[in-house]
Amino acid sequence: MSHTEQDREATHPDIPPGDEFLPGGTVGEGVKSYLVGLGLAALLTAVSFFIARTSLVWQPSIPVALVVLAVGQMGVHLVFFLHITSGPDNVNNVMALAFGVLIVLFIIGGSLWIMGHLNANMMLPMSTIMQMRQ
Repeated sequence: MSHTEQDREATHPDIPPGDEFLPGGTVGEGVKSYLVGLGLAALLTAVSFFIARTSLVWQPSIPVALVVLAVGQMGVHLVFFLHITSGPDNVNNVMALAFGVLIVLFIIGGSLWIMGHLNANMMLPMSTIMQMRQ
């Protein structure tokens, strides 16, 4: 345990990492952080709806813009609401988040791989199945 962790344990033994306030910090500053996060989340949501509905944006770039806004939205939620930062007290949180992202990527990749090879693994070709349905 580092010296700063020992000092924190001595002064605030019941506060989990990420919940401690800076010296001189008040509850108002914590509420301000949540309100800034709420404002940014609402702004990103409004912009994504605007981009999806408008004809002012070049049509092929809309999916890319929505993905960028979604990643920004996730960043806002992680930093302002879940308080996951790259600080030394949040290493376990960052590792758990990275593991969760890895699992989700495996599930998405496996699903795409299965769907891509589904036609080759079927007993009858898809064209025969479609003709049988008609």
